[in-house]
Order: sequence, then structure tokens, then C-alpha cells
Amino acid sequence: MPSVTEIEPPQEAVGVAERYLRRERSLNGLVVVLVISLFLGTYLMTTLLPAAVVAVVLLIVARAPVLQSRGTVRLRTTDDPETVVDSFTGPTPPVLAFQWGPADEVTTSDDTVTYRLSYLYGLRTAEMTVHRESNAAPNGTRRVEIAVTANDRPWATYTAAICPSDDHTVVDVEYESNRRFGLRRLPQQFVADRYRDDVLAAQGYTVVERTSHFGR
Repeated sequence: MPSVTEIEPPQEAVGVAERYLRRERSLNGLVVVLVISLFLGTYLMTTLLPAAVVAVVLLIVARAPVLQSRGTVRLRTTDDPETVVDSFTGPTPPVLAFQWGPADEVTTSDDTVTYRLSYLYGLRTAEMTVHRESNAAPNGTRRVEIAVTANDRPWATYTAAICPSDDHTVVDVEYESNRRFGLRRLPQQFVADRYRDDVLAAQGYTVVERTSHFGR
């Protein structure tokens, strides 16, 4: 099974994804420090019991599955439609650069590809499995459906409509998370918004229009 180095993902996109990951981890670390500071501040001003109550409330609020992300994005590229279809059905789909970019290993088997990622200095790992399927649609459009699971649990679904247009190709992508997340994901979403267009540009795609929603 090939590793990520054998697959050779776009290195410029990998660089953007790694910058995103560094910023995301730094911001998450800052959030953890703030939460600990609130706990310690409550403890110093009161007693252990109120501080413990504050800690439990913060934990529940941070982890309660109340948020879900979805949206659309229109992309434009000078690549021909077949090249775009190959990139979306290949082991490194452009819309998943934040997953395969920092992956420790990328392996493929039949119609699936798996990204293995580690975090917390290797203390924890995650596996994301991607299923891709391509179908013909009217007017020369090709549709690619990408279903992603994380540790065998549904994670997100992407549907890309790839259509030729004069001297370029237009890609309309719809995406939706398949599960709800807690408020602890907000820092990750904030950083992702900052780098999402950059990582697509690094792969030759210009973002023409984007709509996104992150809420109930």
C-alpha cells in the first residue's frame, strides 16, 4: 500500500495545510489555557466546589453536539474536465487538503483511501476513510460524490458537479458535515476559513463564490 510520499501530493498545498494545522493547534492551546485560567480564577476567589461546577459546565458547553457545518463553493480552473475528475476521484481530492496534507500516511485500496493522522505529540491518532464515486450527468457535467468517515463514524459528504465552460472548467461543490460538533470546534473553523481559499489556489483552483453556515 503506497504511503503519502509515494503518492506525491501537491507540495504547495501541503505547505498551506501544515500552516493551517500549526495555527489551529496554537489557537486550540490558547482556548485550553483560557479554560484552565477560568477554573483556577474561580477556585482562588471561591472554593473548590464552585470551581468544579464551572469546569463541568465549560466541558459540557464545549463538547455538546449542537453545531453542524454546510455550504457551497464554486471553483474555476484551467484544467480540463477529465483532469479535474481525476483529481477529485484520486487519493488527494482538492477539498480534503486539510486532511491529506498533514497526514502521516495515505493508503489506498480499491475505491477507498485512508488518511492516518496523529496529534497531541503522537499520543492520539485518527483514521479518515474516503469513498469516491463518479457519475455522468446531463450537459456534459460529471458528478463526483465523496463520503468521509472518521474512525468509522460518518464525518462529511461532498458533491462536486464538474462542467466544461469555454476555456476553463467550473466546479460546484456542496458539502455538509454528517454529525454535530461542540463549540470547541469553533477555533478550528475560524482558522480553516482563513486558509481554505489559499489551499485551493495552491492546487490551481480559483474560488469564484462561497457560502457557508456553521450552526444549528
